[in-house]
Amino acid sequence: MSLRVSFYGGAGKVTGSNFLIEGARGKVLVDCGIEQGADFVAGHIYGPFPYDVKKIDALVLTHAHLDHVGRIPKLVRDGFHGKIYMTPPTKDLAELILRDSVGILYDEAQRYNRAPLYEEQDVDRTFSLIETLDYHTEKEIAPGLSAYLRNVGHILGSASVRITDEEGVTVALTGDIGNSPSPLLPNWEAVPDADALVMESVYGNRNHPLQNKRIATLRDKLKQAIARGGTILIPAFSLERTQLMLYELSNFFTEGSLPKIPVFLDSPLAIKVTAVYEKWGLTYFKPETEDEMRREGSIFEFPFLKKTPSRNESMAIEKVSNPKIIIAGAGMSHGGRIGGWEKRYLPESTTTLFVVGYQAPGTPGRRIVEGASSVRLGGTEIQIKAKIEKLEGWSAHADLDGLLKFAEAALSKKRPKVIFTAIGEPSAERFLAQRIHDYLGARAVVPELGQTWEITKESVKKV
Repeated sequence: MSLRVSFYGGAGKVTGSNFLIEGARGKVLVDCGIEQGADFVAGHIYGPFPYDVKKIDALVLTHAHLDHVGRIPKLVRDGFHGKIYMTPPTKDLAELILRDSVGILYDEAQRYNRAPLYEEQDVDRTFSLIETLDYHTEKEIAPGLSAYLRNVGHILGSASVRITDEEGVTVALTGDIGNSPSPLLPNWEAVPDADALVMESVYGNRNHPLQNKRIATLRDKLKQAIARGGTILIPAFSLERTQLMLYELSNFFTEGSLPKIPVFLDSPLAIKVTAVYEKWGLTYFKPETEDEMRREGSIFEFPFLKKTPSRNESMAIEKVSNPKIIIAGAGMSHGGRIGGWEKRYLPESTTTLFVVGYQAPGTPGRRIVEGASSVRLGGTEIQIKAKIEKLEGWSAHADLDGLLKFAEAALSKKRPKVIFTAIGEPSAERFLAQRIHDYLGARAVVPELGQTWEITKESVKKV
């Protein structure tokens, strides 16, 4: 018996995660994400899937980021009718993410004179197929194939997925691996029982600063920005990064280490996501943070935080005197309300822009952090006179050392036979694979898009 793994996304790229696992009788997809960044391939998004979607028995999601869930409604529209499995928080978050994307995709379709990738009714059908699956529960999800989820510490509800066939051949896929320890989430769990492991490698060629250093740096840089007297912009991903920023700001203001200035959460999606974090925190946060929630009621709220879900509330922010902090999406400055604020404030020398996350190649955020003197936002070239603060270490992804620790833990029982380094830029995938080979003595492979590999108890080979 054998399992086949095909890399139809997330190979040679950070985004677009999509893997097909085939057993003797069943077929399972893990993730069905959308490509992001200016180097995306339109055919990979709008074109047909490279497999017969009607013959796929089930889909398992690692977590709710758009680059892991963004094409699921298209999959359903194209004929997929199996069950979709994920943790309970991932279900809540994925619904917010996908419903939010409908309008964005419609606007994009209008701009490029093409049909939308999917519509609201496709999202409705998607959520009629969902069944939640808790961590540490083995469940048969397709003929001859079972799934088992472990916490991977990336975002709320994120999971690694182990697929097992009837003869006990196993393939595990990490999705994204968390930057443990996290202020909010438990540490990732090891995957020591897979014959083949597909692991992410976003930061496979570099390390983050120490976490205690990143918090002190954020506090000090915020003090400096406030002293400059201008607007402080934080383009933050609505899911996880925003919640981390709110948590740390709340701590700073409570301990009195920052002056109390207005803070605006200017993102309808981030406001809703934060409510989901509040809903599931007492079940899925790490014990210390759960205790903090019980004591304080909320770990994200503070008296001078104002949430601005409506357009009118958002527009009123400009009238508020500086200094002030505006947290808004999108995290790579490639859309959302942050684009409007960057147009307004980047040309001012008193403005400070905090970059707190990964910036994909080709995005405005990537050009800004690379030192461009101007950036095109919404069709307009904007001069950059603001101070740009690139803060390392706030990614929800493990860094090189963390990824090597994850790989080492997977090898603790002399498994897996091979580790595939995927979900990363090519240079990061290659670097991590070489380190796994050199430091851990394991076979490491950088898969190519479209490749299929066969996994048996005895061997691993390319088909």
